[in-house]
Amino acid sequence: MSTLLVKHASILVTMDHQRREISDGGLFIQDGFINQVGQTSELPEDADTVLDMSGQLVLPGLINTHHHFYQTLTRVIPAAQNANLFQWLTTLYPIWARITPEDIRISTKTALAELALSGCTTASDHLYLFPNGSKLDDEILAAREVGVRLHASRGSMSLGESKGGLPPDSVVEDDEAILRDSQRVIELYHDAKPGAFTRVVLAPCSPFSVTPELMRSSAALARSYNVNLHTHLAETKDEEVFCLEKFGFRPVAYMEELGWVGPDVWYAHSVHVSDDEIDVYAQTGCGVAHCPTSNMRLASGIAPIMKMRSAKVRVGLGVDGSASNDGSNMIEEVRQAMLLARLGAGIHGASLSSESAPPLMTAREALELATLGGAAVLRRDDIGSLEAGKCADFFSVRLDNLEYAGAQHDPVAALVFASPVRADTVVVGGKTVVKEGKMFTVDLPRLIEDHNRAACRIASS
Repeated sequence: MSTLLVKHASILVTMDHQRREISDGGLFIQDGFINQVGQTSELPEDADTVLDMSGQLVLPGLINTHHHFYQTLTRVIPAAQNANLFQWLTTLYPIWARITPEDIRISTKTALAELALSGCTTASDHLYLFPNGSKLDDEILAAREVGVRLHASRGSMSLGESKGGLPPDSVVEDDEAILRDSQRVIELYHDAKPGAFTRVVLAPCSPFSVTPELMRSSAALARSYNVNLHTHLAETKDEEVFCLEKFGFRPVAYMEELGWVGPDVWYAHSVHVSDDEIDVYAQTGCGVAHCPTSNMRLASGIAPIMKMRSAKVRVGLGVDGSASNDGSNMIEEVRQAMLLARLGAGIHGASLSSESAPPLMTAREALELATLGGAAVLRRDDIGSLEAGKCADFFSVRLDNLEYAGAQHDPVAALVFASPVRADTVVVGGKTVVKEGKMFTVDLPRLIEDHNRAACRIASS
């Protein structure tokens, strides 16, 4: 049995059902799971390893519910800088077609390192194209080296340009091959046990890149193995027009027609949804990965997150791909979620000074999206809060950062309101991933060099 004592945190933010924030807080951890939570004086004094968190804020590990790791290779591509979603995709598809298995491994490590340095301990990635022999295995095995929990989505595209879809035929796959490989990776890698580091998700890319038959078959396969389903939905007005013209339904109604609703389903974005469609989410249990930075970057719109939360829809946060965000910083995404929700309230609500003004998202509500919200979206009850029996996933930030000077009145809110900072310590399953603000499991300078070389090659080929 291995034990870890975390002690003397200035504030320990538990995110438990009481939303306790414990001064001089700590955790006692056994074999990667939390055994006790409380003030330092209440915990055992002896442990194999002791972490003194004096002067630091300690929180549950953040959970990223939507990403495309491979897109770290195509940040800030000039031709895609000022494009909306469909233009952006058609610009980048030919570049992504040059990606190799080694590129998948390098970009996975890069994205997960960036996430970890921002306090992220669990990430869901949506890998939906597999050029030049690439496989989901490349991502899964690379993630294990970093030490962050991964929900690996076996994505797919089967509706190429010749069949009326958006992606070029060169990057789509045959339905049969997709389903065969989906079954293979579930059987080889999916771990349903508490504390799992690898889970597999089936994730046809979007309504404009897969066939209805593949959507239905993927849902049947996923449900036969009790794994989750994920796709992009209602991200832009262009998508709405596409669905109406090709299928005769708005995106959410199309999902209902395909049997793609339920507690095992979550959608990325859901920017353009009506009140009635939000009710569909609430009644069927669908979840949403809110990606505020990406939605702003591509001018997609403002997702009605406060309405969703009010309707009890499960909502988590996603940084989305690093070619539509250009970063993988979960603390920054929490801040953006709060600010964008407030902007939405100002645009769509009554005068903010009136009694009928919509509520403004608070800093703590934004943090909840990235912790408890993310856990709910991924259907995990073993992460998202610091409670006895849950995974020992947490991160800390130093309160003597320059960015927090003058913010001692409320250090928890300062994490969201003030400029984003790096995590000082990140622990996943009781094991250190970030120490003193530096990656502990990855040779970062060498990784950056390899990543930049790969990015230059695929962009200039």
